[in-house]
Amino acid sequence: MTFNPDSDISGHRTRRPGRTAAIAGGGVGILGILALIAGPLLGVDLTGLVGGGSQGDTSPESGGTTLACETGEDANTQDDCRMAGSQVLLDDYWEQHLEGYTPPQLYVFHGQTSTQCGTASNSVGPFYCPPEQGVYIDPDFFQIMRQQFDASAGDLAQLYIVGHEWGHHIQNITGTMTQYPNNGTGPGSNGVRTELQADCYAGAWLKDAAEQTDPEGKQYLETPTEAQLQDALNAALAVGDDHIQEMSGFSNPESFTHGSSSNRQYWFANGYQNGLGVCDTFDPAVGVELVS
Repeated sequence: MTFNPDSDISGHRTRRPGRTAAIAGGGVGILGILALIAGPLLGVDLTGLVGGGSQGDTSPESGGTTLACETGEDANTQDDCRMAGSQVLLDDYWEQHLEGYTPPQLYVFHGQTSTQCGTASNSVGPFYCPPEQGVYIDPDFFQIMRQQFDASAGDLAQLYIVGHEWGHHIQNITGTMTQYPNNGTGPGSNGVRTELQADCYAGAWLKDAAEQTDPEGKQYLETPTEAQLQDALNAALAVGDDHIQEMSGFSNPESFTHGSSSNRQYWFANGYQNGLGVCDTFDPAVGVELVS
């Protein structure tokens, strides 16, 4: 899903963190419900190290620096700016679909950075930190997806991952996380249902994203191609618990924390095709563990 080069994303709020990186870890927001799958791999919530990117002006009231991203062309050529463009569209979408919506803060970092939920590093990657309502993403994660998870991780797949983390923010501010706390692992656990709902939210947003316009009425995004949609579905497959476990040489559904590949593809596609109204993965009638 490509940005229109002349669309205006200059109103974004995306920052590079101003915190000093820490080594010690801890509970990492939504990752507190996750079980370690294999080595440093935590489903979709992992990242790579090393990288760079453009920075803008320091903002003393919030700390860190605002990314220097102005146009859709910036978003097409720089992963950091693609994240910033995603933030603009996600805020616009949820303001229209959720009364009383309050936006999270998106932080784009490279390497590691400290958060109220612990250290964002190579073992945690893209994640949402509920206490500070912050989304943290290291764009180098997409290279890790290509190298370790057989995913192409193209433009639309990257937007899916940002939209997934935004879904956790929606779950936080609407009380879903409190209503359905951690109750262990397994295909039907609250943790898996939480992750699949975030996948569904991401799909619902991306269906409407091509219709969103900037302040001058220009569409932010071009209509996605079939190949781009397949790329997003491929990303969902790549970060399924069963796929990751099989790559690591074992299979244990009772340790699932994010859902199987088929689960994740189904709920992304369900949201994309049918909208937010189908995203109640906590409905007792929804047997997420039976989706194939």
